[in-house]
Amino acid sequence: MSGKLILIRHGESEWNALGKWTGWTDVSITEEGARLSRELGEKLRDTPIDIAYDSELKRTKETLDAVLEGAGKTDVERHESGAINERDYGVYTGMLKEEVKAEIGDEAYLALRRGWDRPIENGESLKDVYSRALPFYLQTIVPELRAGKNILIVGHGNSLRALLKYIENISDEDISSTEFGHNCAIVYTVDEDGRQDTKDVVEL
Repeated sequence: MSGKLILIRHGESEWNALGKWTGWTDVSITEEGARLSRELGEKLRDTPIDIAYDSELKRTKETLDAVLEGAGKTDVERHESGAINERDYGVYTGMLKEEVKAEIGDEAYLALRRGWDRPIENGESLKDVYSRALPFYLQTIVPELRAGKNILIVGHGNSLRALLKYIENISDEDISSTEFGHNCAIVYTVDEDGRQDTKDVVEL
């Protein structure tokens, strides 16, 4: 019997609020991001959490703090992994998304932001993120789920989309239209291979 896998994107960051591509820039979440993360945690009070993982970036750590505070579970075992860091946006890091969109056009912007294998100068594609996130999931998370443990991962839009691609068996084409928003939790049970058996979405 699989334990539960809970996926949460970090709360609104300072650069999210400004509409900037953040990537590996280590910015904090906003007060609103922390507040809503605590509220999301409150909705998970009845869900046991055995182990929690965040990335190396503080916006996931701050979100995890807030979620666990809201859930009343501040003594949960915690680990970090660079495998679930955000996508490196390379030369686009720090740029305003709307300015880039105006410059390159809607179609190219969508490919840049959501495409599966769209290269970025000095950065990563979603395929690159998948290549580092999937081994972490299969080698670290899936065995814990098989052992019946409930695992919480607080990640980033792209590292979580990479996991969703595998868990839900999403095609290269369809992943471009797959979003993982703030202020929600996706709760899965999975099969022996770590793919979706059941899925529930917890929203504010």
